[in-house]
Amino acid sequence: MDAETLSQAMVLADAPASLGEAAAALRSAFGPLRIVVVDALDMRDETPAARGCRRQLYLGASDGHCWTVTTDTARAAGLFVADLAV
Repeated sequence: MDAETLSQAMVLADAPASLGEAAAALRSAFGPLRIVVVDALDMRDETPAARGCRRQLYLGASDGHCWTVTTDTARAAGLFVADLAV
């Protein structure tokens, strides 16, 4: 995933009113990527790859079994999407 794709994903994730709609929009646009809805509280110790007005995105990497948050765009196989933490 490059910076432009991440930027496009952030625009899509930030537009809908609900987190579920944001995930659906991302799944529709980025079919090969895994899109996972997460709670902002669960991600409090992680650094988002992108932050919008409503949502934040994290890059997800997988070894085929476990998922981890990564900052390495080359390893990104998915996106974790959460509402902004309050």
